[in-house]
Amino acid sequence: MRDERYIEVPGSKTHELPPLLVHRAAEGTTDLASVMLEAEDMLAASDAGAEVLEQRKFELALQLTEQYKGLMSHWFWGDSVIEWIRQCEITFESEGTLRTLLHPDVWPHASRSSFVELLREKAVPTGGVALDRAVGLRLTFRQPPPIACFSSQFLFYLNSPVADTAYQTWSHLAPCSQALFPPDRFHFDVLNIS
Repeated sequence: MRDERYIEVPGSKTHELPPLLVHRAAEGTTDLASVMLEAEDMLAASDAGAEVLEQRKFELALQLTEQYKGLMSHWFWGDSVIEWIRQCEITFESEGTLRTLLHPDVWPHASRSSFVELLREKAVPTGGVALDRAVGLRLTFRQPPPIACFSSQFLFYLNSPVADTAYQTWSHLAPCSQALFPPDRFHFDVLNIS
C-alpha cells in the first residue's frame, strides 16, 4: 500500500543526493556598543538609580545579542539548505529516473519545498534550528545582515513572523497537490563546515 503523500519514484533503488554542507555562523564578537544604544532606547523612563539602569541596559543588550546570534544561526542553516536544494536539482536533472519529478508539466510533481520536508522526515539534527524559519530568513535576506540593520522590535517580535511568512509564500508557489519525496528512497550526508 502506497502512502499518497509521496511521489512515486520509478524503480526500487535508493538515490544518493549531494551532502548537505551546513555552514555555521561565525562566533565573532558583536558590537555591544551599538546594541547598548538600541537597548537604551527600549528602556522606559524610571526612577531607578543610574547603576540599576546601566545594569538593565546591559542585560537587555545581551538579550538582543542572543536574539541576533539565533537569527544568524537560522540564516546560515537556511543558506546551506538553499544551496543544497540547488545541488539536488542538478542531481535530479542528471539522472533519468529523477529528471521528471521536478517538472511542472508532469503531475504530481515535487516542489523545492519538498526538499525541506525530506530533511524534516529524515530527522536531520539541526541543533534547535527550525528549517522552515531558516529557509524563510535566507529568502528574506540575501546576505547575512549586520546587527545594526535590525531594530530591537525586529529581533524580539518580528523575525519569526517575517521568516514564517517568507517560507509559507515560497512553499506555496507550487500547486496544492504537491508530492513529497519518500525518505526511504533518498540518502545524503550532513556535514558541518566551520
